[in-house]
Formats: sequence, C-alpha cells, structure tokens
Amino acid sequence: MKSLTKALLILVMISLVGFTYIANEKIIIEPVINSEIANVNNDESLIKTSLVEYIDKGTMKASWYGPKFHGRLTANGEIYDQMAFTAAHKKMKFGTILRITNPKNNISVVVRINDRGPYTLGRQLDLSKAAAIELKMIEKGVAKLKVEEITLKGINLPVITFN
Repeated sequence: MKSLTKALLILVMISLVGFTYIANEKIIIEPVINSEIANVNNDESLIKTSLVEYIDKGTMKASWYGPKFHGRLTANGEIYDQMAFTAAHKKMKFGTILRITNPKNNISVVVRINDRGPYTLGRQLDLSKAAAIELKMIEKGVAKLKVEEITLKGINLPVITFN
C-alpha cells in the first residue's frame, strides 16, 4: 500500500512540474497576414454550423391590418400593437417566427405569429402595419411575399417578442 501511495505522490509531483514548466514558457504573438486568414477561410475542412435555420414556406399573398384592431385582443390573448412586428396566420402555431421578404425590393422583416387570419379569400398572411411599412407594401395593401420560418436548432418554439 505504501508503494502505491509513493507512486501516486510521484505522479502528482511530475504533473505539477510539467504544468509549471508550461506556465513559465514565453508566449510569442506574431501578426497574421491577410493571405493567411484567407487560406484558413478557404479551407474546406472547416465545418460551418449555424444555430439558425430558414425553412422555405413558399410565396404567400399577404395583406396588412392595423388601426381598426389596434389595442384589441389577438387570438393568443395579447393586446394587438400595430407598430410591433407581428402577423396573423390561420394555422401556424403562435410564437412561430417568420422572415418575410418582398421580392420586388428585397426588403425583409422578421415577424412573430400572434393572431389568426386573414379572413379574406385568397390571402394567407396578415402583417402588422409596422411590417407592411418596412416592406414598402403599405400603399398597395396586398403583395406576394416570400415566407421563411426561422427555427433555432435544439429549441422548440422560443418565446421571443419584437415589441
């Protein structure tokens, strides 16, 4: 038993000396040349992973709603704020985050589903007034927009507000 204790004590001392030696080494910082950075970035062995995924939901005919509903309850129980970046859809889960892009000007906004609608035939999405203003579709009132659902890997329906 004494020999086992001695062996452990010797291993601990050797490991401490090794760490002490590493801690006392001189660290040299050299400038990195831009071409070296480019070579690292072009290395195909690097794996790029993203926490954010965009799921294409296609093109949807969208309208906007605002003043008449401002201050009223939405279908999920929130008070509707026409200047928040929210949207209504008949079937998408409340809390679903969407990136909406107007293909005519390539402007995008991110909205959260918090209401049901639209109830006009042929329309799939109702945007808040703020989203419509940002997308530059407020005057026309209706537009065909590209819709992508934003998901976070490993997180199921995060609670995020854009107010």
